[in-house]
Amino acid sequence: MSRKPFIAGNWKMNKNPEEAKAFVEAVASKLPSSDLVEAGIAAPALDLTAVLAAAKGSNLKVAAQNCYFENAGAFTGETSPQVLKEIGTDYVVIGHSERRDYFHETDEDINKKAKAIFANGMLPIICCGESLETYEAGKAAEFVGAQVSAALAGLTAEQVAASVIAYEPIWAIGTGKSASQDDAQKMCKV
Repeated sequence: MSRKPFIAGNWKMNKNPEEAKAFVEAVASKLPSSDLVEAGIAAPALDLTAVLAAAKGSNLKVAAQNCYFENAGAFTGETSPQVLKEIGTDYVVIGHSERRDYFHETDEDINKKAKAIFANGMLPIICCGESLETYEAGKAAEFVGAQVSAALAGLTAEQVAASVIAYEPIWAIGTGKSASQDDAQKMCKV
């Protein structure tokens, strides 16, 4: 199955809604044809309405940086996948290394979120990646493969095919080390 290349940016927690709107307007005006590539931008929840408005009519897809796996309830501080869909969000980033590390999100949590995202008519961008210790031990493919398998467990073949898998080698983030093209290609085969 051939897939159109997908490229996405994530600016973490670094822009307010006004800055986000200006940034997206500038990016959206420079995008290539959506026939060639699909492009997306992942924004914090508080910026999403401004980003969605700025991206309207462009080829730019909008992603939330996270969601919860329930649509409603007593989950203070969480973001409803149902509401994300209602405001027009296309994708949701899940499994990011920062969420796994700082908020102790598990593979099971990521799987529940993937199912909730699909149930609400959006697509998941599932992040996976290994630590330096895992990489140096030669166990990167095994580790990342297990993360991907766990995230996709119980999804239909169509849902698996529609999921975006984002490889983020944790050992290369802020360390001065970089993943080679060969490293990335090996993970694409996992």
